[in-house]
Amino acid sequence: MIRTPLCDLLGIEYPVLQGGMAWVSTAKLAAAVSEAGGLGIIGSGHNDARWVREQIIETRKNTSKPFGVNVMMMSPHVEHVMQVILEERVPVITTGAGNPAKYISQLKEIGTKVIPVIPSVALAQRLEKAGVDAVVAEGMESGGHIGELTTMALVPQVVSGVTIPVIAAGGIADGRGLVAALALGAQGIQMGTRFMCASECEIHENIKQMILKAKDRDTTVSGRSTGHPIRSLKNKLTKQYEEMERKCVPVEQLEELGIGRLRDAMIEGDSETGTVACGQIAGLVKEIQPAKVIIADIIQGAEEAMRSLGVR
Repeated sequence: MIRTPLCDLLGIEYPVLQGGMAWVSTAKLAAAVSEAGGLGIIGSGHNDARWVREQIIETRKNTSKPFGVNVMMMSPHVEHVMQVILEERVPVITTGAGNPAKYISQLKEIGTKVIPVIPSVALAQRLEKAGVDAVVAEGMESGGHIGELTTMALVPQVVSGVTIPVIAAGGIADGRGLVAALALGAQGIQMGTRFMCASECEIHENIKQMILKAKDRDTTVSGRSTGHPIRSLKNKLTKQYEEMERKCVPVEQLEELGIGRLRDAMIEGDSETGTVACGQIAGLVKEIQPAKVIIADIIQGAEEAMRSLGVR
């Protein structure tokens, strides 16, 4: 069995976290991943505190194992969402798009593990000093909002720069990716794209089928000029973004174009003019499977990869 100190820190069986993706990572998926031995994570996105509480309650109905909530620090509801997390005593939170430092002392008082998603060594070091328990070093191969460094370059530098556990993310979808992450010094992985094709993932079937058909070069990055680039599958919307950016249209117009598009894709199934946030590893995702099968496949694949390398 592949087990690292991260498993003991979080109380999980396998060092596999499911990304907390907005409009994707609902209670049904999070509970299934946790039941399978990983860490399921509810993606709060820009949803309000009432929705987050409902998802936490629903997750607990379907698993007694640890789970987490991802909090977008730029959300207009962040204060109320954090209050719900404190009241519900959520075991783990991951954070993105901002600094969770002001909440850390309250969260640690109730035993919540705080794990920010970071794109650089400097931010990882700053958050370690603030008292976080671990960091997710996410490379630009990932879907959704991205940084500038690749996973291969980012992870070992973060590992060398901090003393807390590092979780690798971006471009990981199988056991080989887990072994590679461990070789880089990470104690576990976070995956998003593959879990989008879990049976328990409630995104629209159109989007699942789009991912299954995707090849290695089917993602693109839009919105670099806004300062908040997003990786997604190519479609009519990404072509429109590219054209507008070539014409150097005002940032406000680009931002307006993207409003509500993620929901349009994930909930309504609009694969042409919605934002289909997806990682570069989509070409490895070939079928829809239960979360339990996905995690078992990752662990088995990692063990096989290690045996092929002569590692016991």
